[in-house]
Amino acid sequence: MAGRLTSGARKWSIFLLVAGLLQAIALIILMPWNCPRLPSHPRPAQNYTEALHLTEILRAAEPQGMNPLCRTQLMTHGTKTDCAIILVHGYTSDPQQFQELGQRFYQSGYNVLIAPLPHHGLKNLMTEAHTRLTAEELAVYADRTADIGHGLGKKVIMMGISAGGVTTAWAAQNRSDIDLAVIISPAVGFKKVSTPLTAAAMNIYTMLPDALEWWDPVLKEKALPAHDYPRYSRHALTQLLRLGFIIQADAYLNPPAAKKIVVVFNANDMMINNDMTMKMVNIWQKHQANLITYEFKADLKLPHDIIDPAQPDQRIDIVYPRLMELVESATATPRCCYSPLHSLP
Repeated sequence: MAGRLTSGARKWSIFLLVAGLLQAIALIILMPWNCPRLPSHPRPAQNYTEALHLTEILRAAEPQGMNPLCRTQLMTHGTKTDCAIILVHGYTSDPQQFQELGQRFYQSGYNVLIAPLPHHGLKNLMTEAHTRLTAEELAVYADRTADIGHGLGKKVIMMGISAGGVTTAWAAQNRSDIDLAVIISPAVGFKKVSTPLTAAAMNIYTMLPDALEWWDPVLKEKALPAHDYPRYSRHALTQLLRLGFIIQADAYLNPPAAKKIVVVFNANDMMINNDMTMKMVNIWQKHQANLITYEFKADLKLPHDIIDPAQPDQRIDIVYPRLMELVESATATPRCCYSPLHSLP
């Protein structure tokens, strides 16, 4: 009897040990890995001339083989204006995504900067350069474009969608000199992955070999817009999630630095996990951040990319005026007459 009890106790101990190990492994997998704080390193332009110089440095750093339409775009009135707006495009997109909306902001009196994200805007749409994108690069990009914004406008606004939305969210968390951050459908989570499993998915795909997949498996390289990369990298997407978790971890400890934040939801978004975005919003709201949210309703049937006019099912007739109203309301900047466009060649 004693032997059987000892054997049973031994088996029970092994079971508890295995169960504990499995639970520990599960908890480790469910926690985001490699998400250290990414602090800002601001070096704001002191005047308009310096802003032009820093813009030229950005353009000079662009790799060879850029599509001329996708290079850094600066729409300027030739002097520092009341407001400057930085428009940040999405992953596998390029500055052309925001070209028309940028023109509308320009015509309303803003100086406008649209710079390609790292590894974006190349003529070769089948490039694999974007597979190397990192969270660190996006933070540096946000810092450098915000620096330029200071020489372009008395108030600095940053607006980004998807990957640009995560980049803008990082700026909102870290840069106290951002007067307004407009975060549109940030890629802090994806629709196909439930909120509790987002960190696990990021961890697992980071460990697996990278793979390039078609955004549209039917149209493949013929998918619109014609200037976008038609494939995405799994590793690059994990970097977007990683930056989101870095922002979230910092937000638990510190309030967002930006003076005002607008978070824009698209209820019909089939790509972004809006619950993950709302989680970030809730953390900020606990700090009593100066933040509002706006949602484009599902019955509008908007695509994930609500910005690029070349997207099928686009409704810029609705989206553009509303985004401009949100910006102008938050900055108390009325529309004004505009001067002839000055832009970089």
